[in-house]
Amino acid sequence: MTLLGLAITFLTATVLCVEFARHRQARLSAYGWAGLIGLIIAEWLLFRGFEPVAIYFTPIAWTCYVLLADAAVLAVRGHSLLRDEPRKFVCIAALSIPLWLIFEAYNLRLQNWSYIGVPVAWPFALLGYGWSFATIFPGIFETADLIESFGWFPPRPPIKFSLPARRGMVFFGAICLLAPLIAPQPVARHLFALVWIGFVFLLDPINYRLGLPSLIGDFTAGRRSRFYSLLVSGFACGWFWEFWNYWAAAKWHYIFPIFQSWKIFEMPVPGYLGFLPFALECFVMYVTASCLLRVHGLKSESPEHQAGSLRDLSLR
Repeated sequence: MTLLGLAITFLTATVLCVEFARHRQARLSAYGWAGLIGLIIAEWLLFRGFEPVAIYFTPIAWTCYVLLADAAVLAVRGHSLLRDEPRKFVCIAALSIPLWLIFEAYNLRLQNWSYIGVPVAWPFALLGYGWSFATIFPGIFETADLIESFGWFPPRPPIKFSLPARRGMVFFGAICLLAPLIAPQPVARHLFALVWIGFVFLLDPINYRLGLPSLIGDFTAGRRSRFYSLLVSGFACGWFWEFWNYWAAAKWHYIFPIFQSWKIFEMPVPGYLGFLPFALECFVMYVTASCLLRVHGLKSESPEHQAGSLRDLSLR
């Protein structure tokens, strides 16, 4: 199964590289080359058994990848999140930590994954956890921005959701998020899939109602690119996460009680489907958190003006 995982990961990276070459309008910037070279060196040191890199390989790899992805967006579009709005980039990375900790809190009860090889000394452990968690949302958003820059998803006829439908989504999302907490623990361990979709249904209709960027607003405006780009980003990042995690000295193991004999890298095969809605959750959770914290002057807007590129995330 590892060979299958390598093949899928390689194919995913190849598609991104080919599409980048097809749409590139400028040369890759210096920090993009630094990310690429840093990633190659980190891989080499990992397989040479260089311990500091092996332990912190996941955050190192993702930091290099984020630099590379942002530089690729810049080369295609002429603008990018890190180059044009570094404060917003830092904000995304900072919010990535507490927002991911919500899922870690669920995992305390559901026991779906565990960590091994983490340094015993708490300052080094916190460095590893914090650095890794800070790369999650930037990795998703930069990849989605790159995919959206390829122009794969043209506008389509609008789809409007009625008020009862949106209220039903909020209710369904609340049920998804509450069920794993109130079900008996042996049952709850099987319900983590509900957490991977719950925040989308709960928060996106609320974001739409508040006039914030939302997936519902995109569909109402006949725009699909953000939705599908996030889904594809979740797929791509899922494979990269599991590929890089598999070789690292400090990594996570999945211990949920199903499909343990059907693993690709460390992840049971059905688990890869969870990365798709997780990318949508990253978007809606970040928009909501940005609004609550009034990050970068988040503005309300009418539904017909909600559609924007992923780099607009919550600053429209």
